[in-house]
Amino acid sequence: MYAEERQQAMAALIAQKGRMSVADLSDLYGVTTETVRRDLAALDRLGVVRRVHGGAVPASALTAIEVGTAEREHSRSGEKDRIGKAAVDQLPPVGGSILLDAGTTTARVAAHLPADMDLVIVTNSIPVAARVGGLGGSRLHLLGGRVRGITQAVVGDDALRTLASMRIDVAFVGTNGLSLRHGLSTPDSDEAAIKRAMVTSAHRVVVVADSSKVGREDLISFAPIDRVDVLITDSALRESDRAELLAHDVEVVTA
Repeated sequence: MYAEERQQAMAALIAQKGRMSVADLSDLYGVTTETVRRDLAALDRLGVVRRVHGGAVPASALTAIEVGTAEREHSRSGEKDRIGKAAVDQLPPVGGSILLDAGTTTARVAAHLPADMDLVIVTNSIPVAARVGGLGGSRLHLLGGRVRGITQAVVGDDALRTLASMRIDVAFVGTNGLSLRHGLSTPDSDEAAIKRAMVTSAHRVVVVADSSKVGREDLISFAPIDRVDVLITDSALRESDRAELLAHDVEVVTA
């Protein structure tokens, strides 16, 4: 197979699979890893794929396009519900405190919180606050500030100041992208600032994200991968991605 034919085949496969590692492409096409890296570099220059740590993703995986809550609510809903249910195992002891980030996956965490458990719950999400406000055993703190319509997330200086004064046991954080090179990322600078403050204020950081987010890189990084204690994702996570995360001391839970 000529180099051009191989590169076209690689591009088609990456578009189909969403991500391919250098090692897998090397085995598949019977060429060295150095040859694969040169092929991926050529495809990256053409704007067909984007290089990520250990492999490549489609060019469309690196994006600053933001999708609204209503549309995301129906995307991978089964996976998100299982992730939310599994996240309950990461709760602190009775009387502890948690942060719930804005997002459709963190909303599933909120949906599975025990109704009678004594918790302090801090959130910047209007939908999450509405969901957990009726839990009898918990005390809810809704951060104040400006509400972004597209995500129903509270952002701004007031929320940042409040978070800076807090020390929380566990933060449950969503992300639009997760990669070793770019860390956790999101399209909006205001939400990135809030997420960054949440990560900073937490003793323990639990990322809840379906496997389609792994390998993606969005516009603004808000935390390095080594700040993540646990990733809860779905069973479609690639074994190569799991191995890379474990090598960076991230506990991986699949639901």
